[in-house]
Amino acid sequence: MKPLWYAVSLLMTGSLLWSSAAPAQPSASGALLEQMEQASQNLNYEFAYINVSRLGIESLRYRHAVIDERIFAQLLQMDGARREVIQRGNDISYFEPGLEPFSLPGNHIIDALPPVIFADFAKLGSDYDFITVGRSRIADQMCDVLRIVSRDGTRYSYVVWLDVDTKLPLRIDLLDRDGETLEQFRLISFAVDKGVRNLMQGLEKANLPPSLSVPKGDAVTLNWQPGWIPAGMTLVSQNRRTLPALNKNMESRLYSDGLFSFAINITPADKSSTTQTLRTGRRTVQTVVHNNSEIAVVGELPPSTAKRIADSIDLGSQK
Repeated sequence: MKPLWYAVSLLMTGSLLWSSAAPAQPSASGALLEQMEQASQNLNYEFAYINVSRLGIESLRYRHAVIDERIFAQLLQMDGARREVIQRGNDISYFEPGLEPFSLPGNHIIDALPPVIFADFAKLGSDYDFITVGRSRIADQMCDVLRIVSRDGTRYSYVVWLDVDTKLPLRIDLLDRDGETLEQFRLISFAVDKGVRNLMQGLEKANLPPSLSVPKGDAVTLNWQPGWIPAGMTLVSQNRRTLPALNKNMESRLYSDGLFSFAINITPADKSSTTQTLRTGRRTVQTVVHNNSEIAVVGELPPSTAKRIADSIDLGSQK
C-alpha cells in the first residue's frame, strides 16, 4: 500500500514528559517492548488510526487475528481510492486501483505500520537504549511511555506509548536527532476481542491472488565496501543488475540492524551526476561522485549519517 502521506500540521510529541521523569532500568524497558511485539503478533485486535508527518495525513484500519495458529490480517485505507493489503499465513496480497492484484511471501504487513512494532528487541539491546519515561493517556487508555535511542547517536529514535493492559502500541513517534517528530502513528480507537477473530474467519476461504515467485539473485562478489557503517548494521544482500532505462549497470548492498535499513547503490557517473542530499520524512538519498562513480546511499537515516557512509566507500578496483 502506498501511503497518502501527511498533513502540514504535525501532532507534537510532548518532549517535556521525557525530561521530567526518571528513567527505569533498560532491561525492564526492553521487556515491555518485547511484550509489545508478542501482543502485536498473538492477540485478536482492530486498530483505527492515523499516520501523520509534515507532508500529509492518512487514515487506516488494521485488523489482526490468529486462527488455527495462522496469522490473518487486513490493512485498509479509509479515505480516497480503496487500497487494501491482506495477510493469510505467510502470503501478503495487495489490491490497488489500476493494478492487477498480486501476492508476495512475508511474515507481516509492513505497509503503513511502524516497523518498530515487529522488531526483535532481544537482538537490538546491544546497540539501542530502551528507556522507560513514565505514563501518559492515549485513546482514553493509560500507557507506559518508552524511548528507543541508538547508542552511537547515528540513527533516528522512537517514542512508544504501550497500553498498560494489552501491551499494544497506541502511539509511536519517530524523531530526528534534534527531537523533532518526523512521523506519527496514533490510534483513534481499538478493540481486543473475539469479534475481530470472527470477522477475519472469512479470509480462510477467500480467493486471493497467487503468490509471485521471487527469483534468487546470483551470488556476486563486489570489489567495494563502506569504510564505516553505524554499529549493529549488517549486510543483508548484495547484487549487480542492469538499469535498462539508463543503460547502466548498478551494484547494490543492503544493510539493516532490524529497526532501520539502507542501501548503497553504485553506478558509473555521467554528466548529470552530482553531490546532493534529498530527504523526505524518514528517508534520505545522499549522492556523491568519486572516481567516475556515482555513489548513492538510500534509506532510513539522518542526512549526516548517510553522508558519512557515502564518503567512506572504498571503491577498490571499481571502475
